[in-house]
Amino acid sequence: MSEKILPQDDKNYSVEEYLETERTGTTRNDFTSGRVLATAGSNRLRSLIASNTTIAIGNRIHGQKNEIYAGNMRVQLNPARFSYPDVVIVSGKPAFADNQYDVLLNPAIAVEIISKNTNFQDKTEKLECYLAMDSVREYLLVKEDEMRVEHYAKQNLKQWIYRIYNDREEIISLESINCKISLTEIYAQIDSEVAGKKAGA
Repeated sequence: MSEKILPQDDKNYSVEEYLETERTGTTRNDFTSGRVLATAGSNRLRSLIASNTTIAIGNRIHGQKNEIYAGNMRVQLNPARFSYPDVVIVSGKPAFADNQYDVLLNPAIAVEIISKNTNFQDKTEKLECYLAMDSVREYLLVKEDEMRVEHYAKQNLKQWIYRIYNDREEIISLESINCKISLTEIYAQIDSEVAGKKAGA
């Protein structure tokens, strides 16, 4: 069967059209209010940060009632929006939209790796959608080209604690899954490169 591709134009598509195309195709696209949006392309830095984060967290929560998915898990943020976080963690039993098990409904932690091209969207519209989800307890924005992690931790429905980490020795505490990771781990193999870019900015 030939691959279907929804053109990224001004036409509105239904959720059903979007999911059918994603499930039969090989490309990944976000979806918001009828519009199909291309996800950020992969590169060395982005791939290393995603794998470093997955390994660091995964090693610490192994054996617990948590699941971690890297890169390819589609998350439904609300009835009209779907996205692919770079890393997503479920605390307890995962809930899916149907028996395809490819649309996650209850992420506890989402990690987005941001670049200059994705910074605005990830820190505005997408951030608001994640923070509005009942299941989400923490949200991490990890900069690709600078050693900097922004951490949102839910206190209650209307209050979040916001922290910035930008030193390689700093430790991020993910309280919702009882896990701590360092920036050194997240930026392993590339910390000198991003630190150099920061210094030369």
